[in-house]
Amino acid sequence: MRMTLCLATTLLIAGCNFTASTATPPAANAQPQSDLEIKTLASGFNHPWAVALLPDGTFLVTERTGSLRHVANDGSKSLAIKGVPKVFAQGQGGLLDVVLAPDFATSKMIYLSYAEPAEDGTAGTAFARGVLNGNQLDNVQVIYRQEPKVQGGMHFGSRIAFDDKGHIFISQGERNQKSLAQDLTKLQGKLVRLNLDGSIPNDNPFVGKKDARAEIFSYGHRNMQGMTVDPRTGKLWQSEHGPKGGDEINLPQPGRNYGWPLATHGMDYSTGRPYPETKAAVVKGLDEPYHMWPKSPALSGMAFFVGHPGHAWNESLFLGSLVERNLIRLTLDGDKIVSEERLLSDQGKRIRDVRVGPDGTVYVVTDEDNGELISIRKIR
Repeated sequence: MRMTLCLATTLLIAGCNFTASTATPPAANAQPQSDLEIKTLASGFNHPWAVALLPDGTFLVTERTGSLRHVANDGSKSLAIKGVPKVFAQGQGGLLDVVLAPDFATSKMIYLSYAEPAEDGTAGTAFARGVLNGNQLDNVQVIYRQEPKVQGGMHFGSRIAFDDKGHIFISQGERNQKSLAQDLTKLQGKLVRLNLDGSIPNDNPFVGKKDARAEIFSYGHRNMQGMTVDPRTGKLWQSEHGPKGGDEINLPQPGRNYGWPLATHGMDYSTGRPYPETKAAVVKGLDEPYHMWPKSPALSGMAFFVGHPGHAWNESLFLGSLVERNLIRLTLDGDKIVSEERLLSDQGKRIRDVRVGPDGTVYVVTDEDNGELISIRKIR
């Protein structure tokens, strides 16, 4: 099906300023602007979850219901690509992230994250890779499975990121079973680091440790739905959903405990009070968030905008927001977050993923019944 390109000429942006990465920002102030070019490149997706930019300028888009589609330059969508693993498409589960392998130009390999079903109705986050061959994935290998699989349809995560040392990072959720995030014998609520073939690096922090999974890089996470590596420094940045309040950004370090559910700035949805497991917002010995939102935007995909000197958005970090229904831009001074603004607020759409193209175009997908792939450019 061929899609028509649509141009929106006016956009309302709300911004706010604050000075410390670990501080809570003040309330946003509206700052209307009309200097963005917004185009709907394709629509008609069933709750798209991620977009990957192919070297030829086309795209791969996942749909949570289980389909992976190729989007051509004219906006037309392929039939569902064959060979994608079967997914647990219930609740928050389904087909999730898609990224190109670091050597995609020669290998044509892509990586997928998804909720994997089991015969007894349980599910868990899983990762697979395969070779993209036209409208089919060949040589598909499942390289990671979250263990144990559990009941329920919540908190699967998940994002994929690569460092420059031959490792893949896998973000997950704790499947809404809070205590599992602190249990090192379980993989829920853990950031995992593997070699690209799924084997475990010898220098992972819990290798050789009794009663701990060697795949684990860091723990005490709730539901990590954003993750990327800073191209300037090679540092891993990760975002996760708090409960009612307390969405956060972390810069994960090996072996560290990021607190959930023992330490959180958020509250129980049903009571508006701390969870019984929570000791305080800040607990000695547990890592505090690098940055925190007391009112949850519901953070999703994230991407750096760097390497464009003179561009107004250079040195920025973009994050999708599901509850606020906008795109968050954080202005950076090195690692320090110095200001914040909201884009696409007048669109009223759940932003599930964001990626930045080599020419500085920003791409997002909207988590809707009629989901869209949208491009955004700052034109002055």
